[in-house]
Amino acid sequence: MSEFLERLPLSRSTHDRDDAHRDDPTLLDADGTRLLVQRRDAVLVGRSEPDAHPTLDLRAVGQFGGAEALRDGAEPIYLGRLIADRRNPDGRVDPAGTRVFAVAISDFDAGELEPDGDRWITLREHGADFDDVDTGLAAQALGMRNFTAAHRFSPATGARAVTEHNGWVVRGEDGGAPTFPRTDAAIIVGVVDADDRILLGANVNWTPKRYSVLAGFVEPGESLEQAVIREVREESGARVVNPRYLGSQPWPFPASLMVGFLAELDPEQDPAEVAGDGVELVEVRWFTRDEIVNHVDQLPGRISIARAIIEEWYGGPID
Repeated sequence: MSEFLERLPLSRSTHDRDDAHRDDPTLLDADGTRLLVQRRDAVLVGRSEPDAHPTLDLRAVGQFGGAEALRDGAEPIYLGRLIADRRNPDGRVDPAGTRVFAVAISDFDAGELEPDGDRWITLREHGADFDDVDTGLAAQALGMRNFTAAHRFSPATGARAVTEHNGWVVRGEDGGAPTFPRTDAAIIVGVVDADDRILLGANVNWTPKRYSVLAGFVEPGESLEQAVIREVREESGARVVNPRYLGSQPWPFPASLMVGFLAELDPEQDPAEVAGDGVELVEVRWFTRDEIVNHVDQLPGRISIARAIIEEWYGGPID
């Protein structure tokens, strides 16, 4: 794995998604099956020492009244199986091969299960702190939960939707065509000029002001490279050439795949011509490496691929 990919927290995943068994109706009933518990966009973690990394608190099916009770209310989604032994916060070891489902519970039930609010944490805030196994499970669980929440009704028939294949297919209760999970591709790009400065923009909705690389969704009938050129031009007026692919990271907020690039400003264009569009970006500016260090508190967090792209141009971590 490249050094760049190692800096992408949400691209870490070491469990087996086990797609071959997603249509097995007996998995939730199997001995040893564990549950990743979700409360809205938060997951349940175990108690830990101060400054220790959070660890998912995977629970037993029996704690929720059994498999049938879960199917009636918690919408279990099969995440896959462990490929190595995993130690839980309480010291229990779940062996390799353990099946893991994600289950969503209400605020009331979450408060009854674990009233300590510090044990319900979000991937956006703490994703960089999880180990590889928990990162992969939590990112997959959030992305799939967002998918089912957005498909309460079948887009094919309009009927109330039900899930099949352990959460991986949505279909109207009256039948009709199945709907499968979708991921929206988005490019995100660091633009560098002839003086080796990087272009960062401040979104109109960011308060207080922050700076990040430019990004946007890929449109139908468009390649990733074409999207890089179009989005940068639309948001800043910059004409870019030579887009170079770096790597990608899932971004389940709610359902994106961020595809990272570095690109060069067209040498025929004056960097001073570049300006924010006033719609998405209130400001764009060129940063030297010294200026980046002076604005580190206004840069994207370490969970984002944007930070990794900036550090790729910078030459290493920015502390």
